[in-house]
Amino acid sequence: MATKIKNLSAPQNTGFSLIANTDFNEMIADELNGLDMGFERIKIPAGGVTMFELPGEDEEPESVKEFSAVILLQHPLFAYYKQKYTGGNNPPDCGSTDGIIGIGDPGGNCKQCPYNQFGSGENGSKACKNRRRLYVLREGELFPLLLSLPTGSLKGFKRYIKQQLAKGRKTNAVITRFALKRATNAGGIAYSQAVFAVDRVLTPEEYAVITKLSEQVKLYAENVGLDAENSVIGDEDINQESEGGVEPLTGNK
Repeated sequence: MATKIKNLSAPQNTGFSLIANTDFNEMIADELNGLDMGFERIKIPAGGVTMFELPGEDEEPESVKEFSAVILLQHPLFAYYKQKYTGGNNPPDCGSTDGIIGIGDPGGNCKQCPYNQFGSGENGSKACKNRRRLYVLREGELFPLLLSLPTGSLKGFKRYIKQQLAKGRKTNAVITRFALKRATNAGGIAYSQAVFAVDRVLTPEEYAVITKLSEQVKLYAENVGLDAENSVIGDEDINQESEGGVEPLTGNK
């Protein structure tokens, strides 16, 4: 079936009135008792495609050029596969959700791990893929979506975070507009690179609601496994070092 194409930059419902009086934990307990909570995902295609794939209401993904959402939570996501990842639900041999300690084989200190060094992977990249996991909420919705930023988008995301911090605010204090652009690595391989801009700053009332929800989502995020990224693995082997380097970011936890 053909993928639906939309531009969802202008939400049908404005503000966050739907969650103002909603207890996320209570709603999950009532409606998903005994079921896997999970988070639906926003996918970034490989090959330089500049259309996000968002979950559709009828199980068909919706392709959009851009969308706007508040970042409830964001943290590192490291994944190392002994054999080159080719798809499927298999979790990595070693992974980390804090960018500090790896769990699995080889495990241990991420900074000192030989697989987390430039040159250990293809085209001078790292064998351990460094990504960023974001939990984002669009206006007019109740449940956040999961977005995994690939290696080639981390430098721009770090710059965006620093811009917000320079103005005295966290990324969950603004509505961020997400878009994609086509980029090419040193080996001539095209990839999709996320770009970020402030759509608008949240009102004090909205920020209070979002702050509460961020804390609630953080509890569930601890149980989201590394294998949740299997359907968005598609970023190319980008040598961050050749693009100025990207040091680990600390999540807004």
